[in-house]
Amino acid sequence: MSSVSPALPTRIAGADAAHRLADVRAAADAVRALIGAGPEAVADTAIILGTGLGALGRAIAAEHTVDYAAIPGFPLPTVESHAGRLIVGTLGGKRVMAMQGRFHRYEGYSLQQVTFPVRVLRALGASTLVVSNACGGMREDWAAGDLMLIRDHINLLGDNPLVGANDEALGPRFPDLSEAYDTALAGLARGIAAARGITLREGVYVAVAGPNLETRAEYRMLRTIGADVVGMSTVPEVIVARHGGMRVLGLSIITDMCIPETLEPASLEKILAVAAKAEPHLTTLVRGVVEAL
Repeated sequence: MSSVSPALPTRIAGADAAHRLADVRAAADAVRALIGAGPEAVADTAIILGTGLGALGRAIAAEHTVDYAAIPGFPLPTVESHAGRLIVGTLGGKRVMAMQGRFHRYEGYSLQQVTFPVRVLRALGASTLVVSNACGGMREDWAAGDLMLIRDHINLLGDNPLVGANDEALGPRFPDLSEAYDTALAGLARGIAAARGITLREGVYVAVAGPNLETRAEYRMLRTIGADVVGMSTVPEVIVARHGGMRVLGLSIITDMCIPETLEPASLEKILAVAAKAEPHLTTLVRGVVEAL
């Protein structure tokens, strides 16, 4: 297994108004050079690992790991539970690329920066994106540690990664999101969960800017508009993946309960502990989906 870690990090300079095809290709070419890959697809499936879910990366038989700092244009994660590595290897007998750590608007990045890696994964050949996250649950009949299949989402980030000039080579000006999450992939996940005895909820994920957790009144509002869980990621990446023609499967681990009437203080330590306990089920589910692709 090779591992690439440079002496000096590189970043996108400033908040770009739009993704540029030349930048995407430069980053993809850099990854190919670092792992010794040719022009063919590096992997058909890409996985984004969310807060506290880095251990899923250990289930991948890694052939190469590349620090984000070695990839031109990649931001650097500032959240302690996000390692900041791109893993290339196999899972369930299939080649995959996995981002061990993602980026958030609350870190100070633009949504174009947050989603730039998705463009690069697409340029490296990925046609399917499996995106995972830790989130807060707002359904009284659900519990911390449950997995949720994302059926749909609501964007309350106050921004969109597609704002700015559009390059038709990357995707259409007005992409349709009536099926943001692929129904066939969702069906696979349901079947695998049922066969393995894994409880899999289904619902709507709402993305907010953070980094603070919400007030009781905000949780009431989010439930009123139709959200079942709340988090600070995922939606920008899904928008860009669908813009680029990728199929998307979204999975959440409910790490804390956000019921206004019984709300208790949450901490990152508790959230990470719940994520770690639930992660084996997430790993089983993702591996099963990848095997079936």
